[in-house]
Amino acid sequence: MAILKQGSRAPDFTLPDQDGRPHTLSGERGRWVLLYFYPKDDTPGCTKEACMIRDAFPDFGRLDAVVFGVSVDSVASHGKFAEKYGLPFTLLADTEKEVVRAYGVWGKKKMMGHEYEGTLRTSFLIGPDGVVRKVYEDVKPEVHAAQVLADLGEFSGRKDI
Repeated sequence: MAILKQGSRAPDFTLPDQDGRPHTLSGERGRWVLLYFYPKDDTPGCTKEACMIRDAFPDFGRLDAVVFGVSVDSVASHGKFAEKYGLPFTLLADTEKEVVRAYGVWGKKKMMGHEYEGTLRTSFLIGPDGVVRKVYEDVKPEVHAAQVLADLGEFSGRKDI
């Protein structure tokens, strides 16, 4: 399945967060949403990406943007990851792989000559109307938060962030 494209309606979902509470995308209608998919809790690239978003989180709040991190890890794994790094945003557990498939971010990956299936590090910036405004493929963890904030500022007409 291909990655969801810019201009598409973002598929709704219900997933549990790191505390087991359910969240829906449709429940955030009227706000910007950064929906970022990452491969695995507490691994080097995923930790760097999460911490960069954590450090920029006040700016996301000033732009009235919600941040959802999604992986196929368990609620318990997300809880440990969020606590260990003081993550102030919501991590969602897609253990059935329904959302990663709906967004087209479950696919073939290669590491050290081995091919396997996993979550492709991809993010979607979803507008207040539920439409995908920007797709970030092959995300670079160290610069991703700044890229999204720049785009959010552009889309919302706020250059002060």
